[in-house]
Amino acid sequence: MMTFEDVLEQYEPMISASIRKLNIHRNHDSFRQAGRVALWQAWSRFDEAKGSFMPFAYRSIRGGMLDELKKENVFEKNITLMEDESLAYIMVPEIADQHEALNRLADALDVLSPAERELVQWLFIEGYTLTECAERIGITVEGVRKRRYRSLAKLRRVLT
Repeated sequence: MMTFEDVLEQYEPMISASIRKLNIHRNHDSFRQAGRVALWQAWSRFDEAKGSFMPFAYRSIRGGMLDELKKENVFEKNITLMEDESLAYIMVPEIADQHEALNRLADALDVLSPAERELVQWLFIEGYTLTECAERIGITVEGVRKRRYRSLAKLRRVLT
């Protein structure tokens, strides 16, 4: 049995031919890589009892490249490139909304006691775990859980 490096060297022209036949004119490297991955998968799955490797490799390479084309088409369909002016026009309302939300959150945090505010900062801003907060405060993890629950309940009441 040949090694994959030998198979790749032998079938590299087939990968290039598939790129040409599918009229791919951009991102040659990603399609070439998709063809190589498909060739490797074909090589690893191939059963000699079922026939010749060449047609199996060709269909696998072509299928891998077609899958890559589908991925690109879905990406292009879902992503729209915009000019800077359009993007700024879209982002201005979002920034204003975010600014308003931050102001509301700051007002809501004033309702909390300093200890509750500190706990909220540790948990949600600095990313500490419940166990780490419990060690810092000197209480049990269940105690921290209850404080977190009460603090979030206060925030919900103020924000809704």
